[in-house]
Amino acid sequence: MRPFRFLATIADDDDILDLIPLARRAEAMGCHGFVIPDHLMSPAPLLPLAQVAAVTERLRVGTFVLNNSLRHPAVLAQELATLDRLSGGRLDIGIGAGWNKPEYDAIGIPFEPVGVRIKQLTEALAIIKGCFAEGAFSFAGEYYTITDLDGAPAPVQRPHPPFFLGGGGKRFLTLAAREAQVIGLAPRLLGGDVPRLDAPSITAAATEEKIGWIREAAGERFAEIELNAYPTGGPSVVTTEPRIEAQRRVDRIREQTGVELTVEDILESPHSYIGTVKDLIAKFLELRERFGISSFLIDDLDRLAPVVEALAGQ
Repeated sequence: MRPFRFLATIADDDDILDLIPLARRAEAMGCHGFVIPDHLMSPAPLLPLAQVAAVTERLRVGTFVLNNSLRHPAVLAQELATLDRLSGGRLDIGIGAGWNKPEYDAIGIPFEPVGVRIKQLTEALAIIKGCFAEGAFSFAGEYYTITDLDGAPAPVQRPHPPFFLGGGGKRFLTLAAREAQVIGLAPRLLGGDVPRLDAPSITAAATEEKIGWIREAAGERFAEIELNAYPTGGPSVVTTEPRIEAQRRVDRIREQTGVELTVEDILESPHSYIGTVKDLIAKFLELRERFGISSFLIDDLDRLAPVVEALAGQ
């Protein structure tokens, strides 16, 4: 089995000026990497990640995840390669097709159907990898055109830094199975002006289905893929009364989506981390044994420090 790898991140209410002590604490606890999300209403990710790399020695840095719609892939490749060099080859590239329609509306970017956004991301991945390769690169696609571009600088990691692609739908996970080194098992989102959680997609049964899609599309390379999960539907909670907290989450999800999950659905979900420290250690061990998930985003370093310290690298 793959060793456990935990990813720390900055919380919504954290001050970006607190990033340095947070990153140092994550490294001291044994976290594998530090990731920053990519949303217009929060600090941009790449500059802070350069700072994280500068004040740590082993901690990998990454995005969770970049919105492909916000940047031209050749420009992004230049920035990513620069960050890989600044970090001494510690960059992981998390990138997705974009999902938050209000952000698109706010800056006047068309929110294309998901199939179009996935096609755009497919082309963008080819361009980023082409820019990382040696020599001049050309590309003629439906959405992007590159002519004799010799991308610079070259990243330290060859042929390229690891790619992290996360999603919950079959089309996206099929792309991830072909292109990514790490795949994030995300919940599906329902369309509309305000994206809503597809509640059944956080269950263990839905996770089995997603992994089946990945396995089918990846073929022989499935064994090389690392699987990631992260908390959804509520934060991680350390408690001696997990069923009470799980019922609160059931009620909240019903109010938000109209879908009735069970307490067992929540407690078994790869996206819900509720219980005592002992319970959570057992849960992560079970998720690795049952699904092969070995990478986890940690949303609260203080609460989950004992879990990370017990399992990191094991």
